[in-house]
Amino acid sequence: MAAESPCSGPVVWLTACVHGDEVGGIVVIQELFKTVRKRLLNGSIYAFPLMNPLGFETASRDIILSKEDLNRSFPGNKNGSLAERIADKTFSTIAQTNPALVLDLHNDWRRSIPHALLDPCPRTLAGTAYATTQYFSEKTGLLVIRDTEELKRSLSYSLLQHDIPAMTLELGESYVVNERNIEFGVYSIVNILADLGMVSPLEKPFHYPVPELVRGEILNYSQLPLSSTSGIIRFLAKPGDLVTRGQAVAKIYNTFGKLQETIRALNDGIVLGHADFSVAFPGVPVIAFGVL
Repeated sequence: MAAESPCSGPVVWLTACVHGDEVGGIVVIQELFKTVRKRLLNGSIYAFPLMNPLGFETASRDIILSKEDLNRSFPGNKNGSLAERIADKTFSTIAQTNPALVLDLHNDWRRSIPHALLDPCPRTLAGTAYATTQYFSEKTGLLVIRDTEELKRSLSYSLLQHDIPAMTLELGESYVVNERNIEFGVYSIVNILADLGMVSPLEKPFHYPVPELVRGEILNYSQLPLSSTSGIIRFLAKPGDLVTRGQAVAKIYNTFGKLQETIRALNDGIVLGHADFSVAFPGVPVIAFGVL
């Protein structure tokens, strides 16, 4: 997909559905293009709205034929596996346009709040791409989270390694289209396009409603503590709630209703999301946090 102004300006790329079960990003791109096609003041917006059609058609995270995670296959290899060949074509197409920013749209756990996700700064990065990415993350109007794990073969991390600004937008749950999260995704991208001077700004810049304590902060991502037992999860804190260190956030009960474990926050922060399943297993994440 492409929206091009006759006036020269920045290039922005949008990508979605690198995981086939994460369909919300496709709709965000559809709605964004409806919004900006006739409003684009300068520059160009390009999109790959469906990067993993094989996974999409089977509601599978991975490329179903080769059982590969496309977002662990970048920057790709034109002579490599199926995922690496798709990644190479995608990556090379984006890179040759010298983009000002690449936004990779994802969906998270079913009960999660939208947020902008920064990669850890690549140790080999010598240019300005990371600082630029961090600047734009703060312009989204979303809560900003920094990942604590280096996913070196993800699209965003690989782009950063090539000095191309890139980040992930996590826009709510997988499998379904949540219209509210679609709206948040469109507004957050319009915020960025307006900052680049590509479109007129919204009458009132979008800000996702989060507690004042975390507004404007960059929080670290955490799924700790993990469950140490199995049983049925009963959550005590919902996504978007502030929590304090030591606060009980979930309890795990056995089939007969006997308490097996109380999960407590290890740090002050905000609840980002709940696990997709109501059954806990030892060593499995139960709840995700943005840590102050």
